[in-house]
Amino acid sequence: MKRICVFAGSNVGACSDYVFHAQELGREIADNGFELVYGGSKVGLMGEVANKELEHGGKVIGVMPTGLFIAEKVHTSLTKLIEVKDMHERKATMSNLADAFIALPGGYGTFEELFEAVSWARLGIHKKPIGIFNIAGYYTPLLEMIDHAIKAGFVQEAHKKLFVAAYDSRSLIRKLKEFESPVFENK
Repeated sequence: MKRICVFAGSNVGACSDYVFHAQELGREIADNGFELVYGGSKVGLMGEVANKELEHGGKVIGVMPTGLFIAEKVHTSLTKLIEVKDMHERKATMSNLADAFIALPGGYGTFEELFEAVSWARLGIHKKPIGIFNIAGYYTPLLEMIDHAIKAGFVQEAHKKLFVAAYDSRSLIRKLKEFESPVFENK
């Protein structure tokens, strides 16, 4: 594992724990010698992770569609900024560069990125570790929804092995390092 792609909100959220733990994740990624791949913004939790990674001597690759440069306030101190034409190219580029994924708290975009990574893992498109950083229980309702989908017969119990979850960055990074991609039978 060389690079970790982080999906995160372009806002900092209403809980100070989100910022603290996003910064801790940036430090943890750098301290473990991993590069960060993310959406390229200098604001929100995205910016917090990137700033801490850079502060600790890490390398950061941002990927941003040209049309978002103003709305998301492109980070100008990155190791590398890749400019793409649209969101589809952004996600594909981030996925191609990454060896693992982590979802921090965020909104619709973060949810969509997380579920795309999980769906692609389920389909066998990639075998990369996926981590859910459950800061202050942010993802607990989502994890409960997945359990509900299992009980309702739409998700198989074994598919919970497609991702790992943790409440702190050190545990999450450890789980990603130890991750073994599950093998499933086709339908």
